[in-house]
Amino acid sequence: MERVFEELSFTAPDKAGAKVTVDAAFVEKNLGDLSRSTDLSRYVL
Repeated sequence: MERVFEELSFTAPDKAGAKVTVDAAFVEKNLGDLSRSTDLSRYVL
């Protein structure tokens, strides 16, 4: 989860009042190859 929101946590002060939609595209943009190369099944609840 930290990796998904890493960039947003640094840019959030510049986006005061803006809405951010976290969808599959957002996650893919922020995780990219990491999500495809790692067995994420152990993290799914």
